[in-house]
Amino acid sequence: MKPLEGKTALVTGAAGTMGLAATKFLLEDGARVVMVDLSEARMRDATRGLRGEIEFIEIDISDAAEVLAAHARVAQKVGPLDILVNNAGILSNNKVEATSDEEWRRVLGVNLDGAFHWSRAVLPAMKTRKWGRIINVSSLAAKTGGLTAGTAYSVSKGAMSALTFSLARESAAFGVTVNAISPAYVKTPMVTEGLSEAQRVALLVTIPVGRFCEPEEFAHVVRFLASPLAGFITGEVIDINGGLLMD
Repeated sequence: MKPLEGKTALVTGAAGTMGLAATKFLLEDGARVVMVDLSEARMRDATRGLRGEIEFIEIDISDAAEVLAAHARVAQKVGPLDILVNNAGILSNNKVEATSDEEWRRVLGVNLDGAFHWSRAVLPAMKTRKWGRIINVSSLAAKTGGLTAGTAYSVSKGAMSALTFSLARESAAFGVTVNAISPAYVKTPMVTEGLSEAQRVALLVTIPVGRFCEPEEFAHVVRFLASPLAGFITGEVIDINGGLLMD
């Protein structure tokens, strides 16, 4: 029997590089996966060739009403969620003086509010069933203030870590674990397109392992935290940064 057989997982930002890698591993471990992103067509295209039971939800997770309605549809169609991966995120490299009010609200809305909306929606049923996994995606920027990332992004990820601690404290007695993953410079468009070649070369010099993180390495931690054997780990932020920051 596969470790997540009979479980249902929901992954936000699922059509992106990291979300797709996490979806693939969760499917391999036997979970049914609900993919959430802005485009159903993009999700369907990205999952061609994947085996397993997949559902698609096309919404803007920064909108509380959309999340509430989507959660109701999911609960009715596939039942309660066992695993939530709050992976959706958008990057902003602008520092404070260059950050507009609109950009600030958009980055915090997607990176933080979306995780709050989904966590609030799924926790009651998880608590009732005495089992659940919430996995948030933070970032190295939460601890460094943003080596290359901007103010809004860094603040959103710092708040994501704090949200993790708060939810973990609240839900531990109910058999629900809440942890975060704090990656740095995963091979995604944020790195391959969001940074210049000069920035990438300069960064590689500072990363002790001498390379960027593979999406599958990130997804492997998602897989571990979602597993039944990770039930004694909660309120943790697991760094994946190649030794860039050691604490």
